[in-house]
Amino acid sequence: MARALVISTCVRIPRPSSLFAKALAPSAISCFSLRFSRTPPRSLVHLRAIMASAPRATLGLTKAITVESPQIAFSAKEIDIIEWKGDMLAVAVSEKDMSRDSNSKFENSILKRLDEKLGGLLAEATAEEDFTGKAGQSTVLRLPGLGFRRIGLTGIGQYSPVSTASTYRGVGEAVAAAAKAAQASSVAVVLASEISEECKLKVASAIASGTVLGVHEDNRFKSEQKKTHLKTVDVVGLGSGVELDKKLQYASDVCSGVIFGKELVNAPANVLTPGVLAEEASKVASLYSDVFTAKILDEEQCKELKMGSYLGVAAASANPPHFIHLCYKPPGGDVKTKLAIVGKGLTFDSGGYNIKTGPGCSIELMKFDMGGSAAVFGAAKAIGQIKPPGVEVHFIVAACENMISGTGMRPGDIVTASNGKTIEVNNTDAEGRLTLADALIYACNQGVEKVIDLATLTGACVVALGSSIAGQKFTLLFFYMHDSSRNSPFFF
Repeated sequence: MARALVISTCVRIPRPSSLFAKALAPSAISCFSLRFSRTPPRSLVHLRAIMASAPRATLGLTKAITVESPQIAFSAKEIDIIEWKGDMLAVAVSEKDMSRDSNSKFENSILKRLDEKLGGLLAEATAEEDFTGKAGQSTVLRLPGLGFRRIGLTGIGQYSPVSTASTYRGVGEAVAAAAKAAQASSVAVVLASEISEECKLKVASAIASGTVLGVHEDNRFKSEQKKTHLKTVDVVGLGSGVELDKKLQYASDVCSGVIFGKELVNAPANVLTPGVLAEEASKVASLYSDVFTAKILDEEQCKELKMGSYLGVAAASANPPHFIHLCYKPPGGDVKTKLAIVGKGLTFDSGGYNIKTGPGCSIELMKFDMGGSAAVFGAAKAIGQIKPPGVEVHFIVAACENMISGTGMRPGDIVTASNGKTIEVNNTDAEGRLTLADALIYACNQGVEKVIDLATLTGACVVALGSSIAGQKFTLLFFYMHDSSRNSPFFF
């Protein structure tokens, strides 16, 4: 079969004294100069081989500072909040909870008891600050001489016995903000409103999630580090026992995966290259080696698998591609379902020869184009901690950069995916579907029953749906199906 994809071309390169050579890392320059003094390389492919054999400094010499993720211990308690001792007592209140009687006293039993304990200070302060319990409102009072040093009120808006999880995540975020401002290390959270028994587990989990994610700040690339003071959070009035403790731990485990994914997305492209992304994924597998295995395919191994679609996108970059495959198998080995989670892994997307230009092109944000892979590996970290039974999960990412060079893919080129399908490239900035083509084929060959595909494929989703709703982009070429009679995936 004829090959339509040109992986490399013979290009004359300048001598090391040129601007191009000066842009290389010092360690690479010395090796480069030594080779030139003997046998000058004739192609960019040869140059890549030289650079790969020598240690290279990170572009800009930037390194992320190691920052510990928030380590917050959650516990569920049924205690009298008046007797609780700690840094801050946080009370979530609805607009209904703030109603008062003819004597301007709170009608809500919890607020009434607290106000009596404080000698009317709570009623007076909320009236002065016009705190009515609306969503997003908050106020904090300092209380010297009591068991808790501060009391904070957080508004949740209109009362509903079955409020959404996002409402109570917002409570956790508000608690985190107040705790950071007060440098509190111990906090208790209580709801002034009654909630239904069946909602208590979800509410406690949502509060814990909001607190952990609210406390976290990604300061790895800042010269000044902020210390996290919050260590313990008591969730009061939502029950207690093993089941609730497990739910709180589950929320913490999920949040650790979310934070890991956020940090991957936040890392700049000169730090998080395809190779570094592969290293980070391998660390997850090593950390939970009792349930994870890792396989990282290099460019040559991808060629053997005929991943021409993926390699076509990667061809222009000096940073080589890395095809990443993590596999989770449950403890005990009893597998009832096999799943694959596939994520787009463009650690930087310039657009290629169809370069992103003009207002709104967002090229400076294209480190985000590996958001799909960040979600995949964030899920992997969470699953490594939770260890769900009965399911085998494959985490698959075709990591690379979409850059511009003489070896790069051009508009009009035809590439061949690993299932033999040829694809004409009319726009090199439509690269995500090309990398996902080979990734999805590989995923299907793992014998999975279902595939979840996560990708930042188009800015049109943001235009149409806004920043809080996710969308899926389908194209004529990339409706993905699996024909069980053919035992192979195909595209149409």
